[in-house]
Formats: sequence, C-alpha cells, structure tokens
Amino acid sequence: MTSVHLWQDTRIFLKECESLSKNYTVYLVAPNAPNEIKNSVNLRGVTKLKGSRILRFTKTVYDVYRAALKVNAQIYHFHDPELIPVGLLLKLQGKKVIYDVHEDVPRQTLGKDYIPHLIRFTISWVIEKLENFAAPKFDAIVTATPFIRQRFLKLNPLTIDINNYPILTELVTPESSSPEKEKSVCYVGGICQIRGILEMVQAIGMTNATLLLGGTFSNAGEKAKAESLTGWQNVRSLGQLNRQEVANVLSRSVAGLVLFHPAPNHVDAQPNKMFEYMSAGIPVIASNFPLWREIIEGNNCGICVDPLNPQEISAAIQYLINHPQAAAEMGKNGREAVENKYNWEQESQKLLSLYQELLPTQL
Repeated sequence: MTSVHLWQDTRIFLKECESLSKNYTVYLVAPNAPNEIKNSVNLRGVTKLKGSRILRFTKTVYDVYRAALKVNAQIYHFHDPELIPVGLLLKLQGKKVIYDVHEDVPRQTLGKDYIPHLIRFTISWVIEKLENFAAPKFDAIVTATPFIRQRFLKLNPLTIDINNYPILTELVTPESSSPEKEKSVCYVGGICQIRGILEMVQAIGMTNATLLLGGTFSNAGEKAKAESLTGWQNVRSLGQLNRQEVANVLSRSVAGLVLFHPAPNHVDAQPNKMFEYMSAGIPVIASNFPLWREIIEGNNCGICVDPLNPQEISAAIQYLINHPQAAAEMGKNGREAVENKYNWEQESQKLLSLYQELLPTQL
C-alpha cells in the first residue's frame, strides 16, 4: 500500500511486488494505478488529489484503507508514514502488518523547505513519536538502509534492512563499458536545491561537458534559479524518464552525479541512483560523506567531493572527461561491486525470508 508513490515505483513495484509475486498473490494499492494485472501484480488504484497535502493525508489515505480492506489480504505492507494509522487499524482486525521505511523521516522533515522553519522541529518530533509508538505494534519493520534499521531495531526486534540496490540486468547496456562516450555527465532523480542542482549547474558551466538532467524540479522557484545560472547553457534538461530512457542516458554518460547537501537525512542515506550508476558501469561523482566515501572510494568506482564546492565538482567532472580510460576502469569496478554485493537479487531473498516467517504457507 502507498498513498504517495506512483504505482510504477522502482522499489515498491519493480523490486518488492514482482519478487513476491513469484511466491504469493500480490496486490498493490497505489494512487492512479490501473485496475489490472501487470507483471503478475494485481493493481488497485485510488485517486490522488493534486494541490492539497491535507486531502492526501485524509481522503487519499482513507481510500487506500478502503481499497486494501477489499483485498482481505493476510499481510499488509505499507510504505508511507501517513499510513501508520491504517496499519494500526489493520492490526486491530487481526492482520499481519509490515511498515517499510524508505527514509529517516523525522530527519528528512528538517530539510523540507515547504514546511515553515519555525514548526519543522515540532513536526519532526511528532512524526518520531508516532513511529516510536506504532513500530512495536507491527509484525515487522523493513528499512531501506542499515542506518535506519538501527533506530527501529530498538523498537521492534523483527526489523531488517532490505537495501534499495539495483536489479542486475536492468540498467547495464553493451555501450555502458565503452570508453567512447559523449562529453556528458548525468543526474537522474528528483531535482531540488538540497540535492545539489545549483552546484551541479555552476560546476558544469566551468567544464567543456554537458549535464544530462533527468527528472522534474520540486518547484518552479528552484527551476528558475537553476535556469538563471550561466552554466545552464551546458545543461540538457530531459524531463521525467522511464526506465529504458534512464538506461540510455547512463550508457551515454561518462559519469553520474549524486551531490546531496549534508542534511541530516542525507549523510547516512544510500541513494538508489548511486548504485544505479555503478550498475550501469559508470563512475560516480558523489558527496564526500563518510559512508559514501567508504562505498565509492572503497570500491575505487568514482570520486568524492565537497557537494557545496562547484570548483571541486567541476574538477572531478573534467578529470573523468579528460581521462576516459580511468573513467572506464572506475565504471568496471563499480559494476563488479554491484555484481558481488550491491544488487537486488540478494536483497530480495531477505524479503522472501521475512514473508515466509510471517506467512509460512504459500498463497
């Protein structure tokens, strides 16, 4: 169940639902999903009302609850903190319930610009108290990173991290490992200031390269800021991309950028895009957080830089553009690390084991 994510969400649909559908009958309740079967997953759509978070927190959440009840499942697996009340109601009806925690939401809230600064700490505190109250009551907690797992393990002993690593075969193409690339680097994902868009644009303007920018801006104001920078002339804005288009962009790029600012929710995160770049066999230019440095420099698959320093970012971009063989070697190392450790095929086994523990008999 999700009240926020698109039904095609990579973690929810392509990874978790499709993996589970090999052993179980799976329904996915999600906003604007078609009421049909896709890749062996039974989709059930609810209306997501645009322009009002209050309506999303109320009507959309209620519609998700009603649609989920109609399924009459044995396990309910939900993905958004606003669905915690739904999870508690389902527990009262004797259902098994899993809370899938994608982000460290209390810390993430502190970095949300649309929330007035004066009340961010209050909202963060309320969310943390709600999660702390509800987590022990659920049958299991699934977290997207080991860091988040450490927090919830204190609340619920059946807490496991199922990392959002890439599917091995999805993003790699024959062109990925070729040293003959465009003079381009890429960023694919949600575009906003806290994820480094202004520094990326400034940095690409200091190079002879192009930034392939895939995704949508979080708001018009930040888009206008980015477009006003002189470096924007080196940006090719591609808009929202499907998975095949993402693979194509990665195959054309010398490197992938993930330059999140050092916000509380970022420094211990494991961005999916970092591992997708590695999976596609291209080096990563990443923020120099200790955890990210351990992954990137530990596997010699990229360069870590100060994400607030456009000059340092531009130097890393230009180095990889000027040294295609070194870039290709870093990309090869990243791909090998994904094949050996950072892949969904291994993570999915942890998910299946959890379901077998909660529901030993197959449906």
